[in-house]
Amino acid sequence: MPWERGKAFDASAPCGPVYPKGMGGNPAKGVITLAVNGVEAQRGNLEQLIWNVPEIVANLSRQYELKPGDLIFTGTPAGVGPVGPGDRLEGRIEGIGNLTLTIGPKAP
Repeated sequence: MPWERGKAFDASAPCGPVYPKGMGGNPAKGVITLAVNGVEAQRGNLEQLIWNVPEIVANLSRQYELKPGDLIFTGTPAGVGPVGPGDRLEGRIEGIGNLTLTIGPKAP
């Protein structure tokens, strides 16, 4: 499967609350975790990003017109694995917030 098709498909980018700049914590450091059905599957730290968040935004803004409401996805820590219908995912970024969701049934 081409890389893009494995990353971008219907309902593939669930998001939590969107905070105004300055209300979302410090995007430069913080532990990132993902648990699948209560078992930790991923753990990393924002400090491990190759480029920090301000550098990412600056670089993208030189290439694209960024507008209010645009979302920038930075990638994921090691530990990527399959999930399926009924799986419960619990994501957390220290100092920013949590997101919990359950994978729904496959589309017909």
